[in-house]
Amino acid sequence: MTAFLLIWSPKKSPWPALPEVAKRVAAGEAVADVWGCGFARSILPGDRVFLHRVAKEPKGVFGSGYVTRAPYEVPDATKKRGFRLCIDFVYDWLVDANEVVTIDRDTLRTYPFSVQTWDAQTSGISIKPIAEGALEKRWKALTGPRKPLAPPSIAPLATQSAPDSAPIPAARRSRAPRVQSGES
Repeated sequence: MTAFLLIWSPKKSPWPALPEVAKRVAAGEAVADVWGCGFARSILPGDRVFLHRVAKEPKGVFGSGYVTRAPYEVPDATKKRGFRLCIDFVYDWLVDANEVVTIDRDTLRTYPFSVQTWDAQTSGISIKPIAEGALEKRWKALTGPRKPLAPPSIAPLATQSAPDSAPIPAARRSRAPRVQSGES
């Protein structure tokens, strides 16, 4: 499996709904989201994503999930190319990174994590295999075993213009993140 970094900078893109979304994920809900993925077109459904907080303490990895939709173009007049690439994914772990991260930046500076560039300027960066293996092993030890959650069976979120490296903030969404219901 391939894993990718999704970068979140609270300085560039506040995420006021994060505490609530983290609570829903912790409660076992299959919460889906949309995230800009820079120029990455090689991300496929089933690939692993890890969310990394940069620019402001606490810095580090604070969430994970599985991609449910490959990159697609979303019109964005603020971009030179006129669009940005986004992916859809379902969280399998998320904490409120305003309070705590799961793997802190100091740990990411140690080998074998240190072979990876963690403070990327954009999302969609592939995690190097040696770092990916170590990350998955450490992640499992800290969060318990993770399996892909079934993607929610409702229409994709409406996307708005936001930086490549940020989620579409709930305040700018037409509705809250999708949730897997108990219905079949």
